[in-house]
Amino acid sequence: MRSEAETQAMEKAREYFRTKSAQAPVAVLRERIAEPCRAVEALLAPLSAAQAARATLPGEWTIQEIVDHLVETYRPGLDELWCLLAGRRPPGEPIPASLQSKAPLLRPWPWLLDELARMHAEVQRTLAAVPPDFRTAATAPLVMVVNVKDTQGTTTPLAWVEDLDWKSYAIVSWRLHAIDHLNQARKVLAAMGA
Repeated sequence: MRSEAETQAMEKAREYFRTKSAQAPVAVLRERIAEPCRAVEALLAPLSAAQAARATLPGEWTIQEIVDHLVETYRPGLDELWCLLAGRRPPGEPIPASLQSKAPLLRPWPWLLDELARMHAEVQRTLAAVPPDFRTAATAPLVMVVNVKDTQGTTTPLAWVEDLDWKSYAIVSWRLHAIDHLNQARKVLAAMGA
């Protein structure tokens, strides 16, 4: 049984999909996605490998782990987006919310940055190829995670699986996801005094 706050958070997310993504023209969608992706790359570019791997906050990922997570989720996310654009539901289970590689801190930092930029560019190339009048009824399951305050005022993550149309899937996977981890990275950088 969901609390009232959880139900409201879920409905707020669904309203966002109805108003901000499902009805957005493809060109607007591309720009909404490009903006936070550029911001993530700009924030990360000046960081050294040592800064990226430095643990600062208990229970928080390092910058390197954040980037590893983005790369690991973007890859299957692109596969799923391509399925949707082909008019098909992606096979299998939704991408796990906390997906990481087997050894995120052992990956070379320059490679992670390059891979992240390649993933962002591929998303933009994919969206640029979508005709303005493209329509499909295909949906994909996506693990939604939002923070909700409980009755005591404690913030806790709420996760559920939501079936999304291709535009909403793209907005969540590459706009909202990038914004969320951009804010997380800023928090980690602030804790290290950078």
